[in-house]
Amino acid sequence: MNCLRTIFVDFRSKSHVIRYKSTQTSTDYCLESLKKYDYENFVCTLLLKDAQSRTAAIAIRGFNIEVARVAEQVSQPNIGLMRLKFWEETVDKCFTGDLNKIPKHPVAEELFRVLSTTKLTKRYLKNLIACRVENINKTHFLDLDALEKYADQSVSNVYYLLLEGSGVRNVHADHAASHLGKAQGILQQLRSIPVARSINFLAIPQDILIKHKLSHEEVLRGKESEKLNECAFEVASRAHIHLVKARNLMKSVPEESRKVLLPAALVENYLNRLQNVHHNVFHKSLQQRAWMWLPKLYINSIKNVY
Repeated sequence: MNCLRTIFVDFRSKSHVIRYKSTQTSTDYCLESLKKYDYENFVCTLLLKDAQSRTAAIAIRGFNIEVARVAEQVSQPNIGLMRLKFWEETVDKCFTGDLNKIPKHPVAEELFRVLSTTKLTKRYLKNLIACRVENINKTHFLDLDALEKYADQSVSNVYYLLLEGSGVRNVHADHAASHLGKAQGILQQLRSIPVARSINFLAIPQDILIKHKLSHEEVLRGKESEKLNECAFEVASRAHIHLVKARNLMKSVPEESRKVLLPAALVENYLNRLQNVHHNVFHKSLQQRAWMWLPKLYINSIKNVY
């Protein structure tokens, strides 16, 4: 933890305050948002190879958090669609190069600043919005392929942007990022099951529930059962397949891009913890923040592997 704290302090003192003093507030906002809502990826961001990569990552992940949280912040889908439309228009404005067109929102300002020095693909940013628009009225996935598609759209596109923010444009890195994004996205949905009722969305696909004769209501009530464990096992197995595929590509992935894929250690950690409790997603140990992944993450960073 001391090593990570040193990186954090170094980032803030050298890059954050001196080089980017004019946009310190927007950077702080994105950084604190990332730390609050996505702590694991916050730590991974601190371990990126240089200040430029970290700065881009903070803006990208800050933007992703804003669009990802829209659905849970509104009570009516139409209001959510209006907010997502705002972000879609904001992305277009950020690519005009005209600061006067940028909304007075810290994430918009930070994204604009990063785009002034880093070339990012607009399509990837738009994809992060489009997948939320497409799913804002849905309460479940029909099948595992639909879940995987959403994971790919909502997470893999983040990795494509992070790679670009690190100055990497490589087909092998993109291929590995695609698999890691699917793995991480699938697990994010599994991790949401304990709060499914409050967010009005059940992540276990309908076909798997039918296969194991498990009703929505049983899951929404938070009822532990062997049937639910079997459903979670099927979903987790798909994530594991993608994690293995991402790591099998490591030798082909450029060394300068591997730190972007460090969250693979987080995926592995959760899969192991889930297996240890026989895939009981309601187990109390899974509802607490674990720290065992930190040493593994730091060691992987030093070895430049994921």
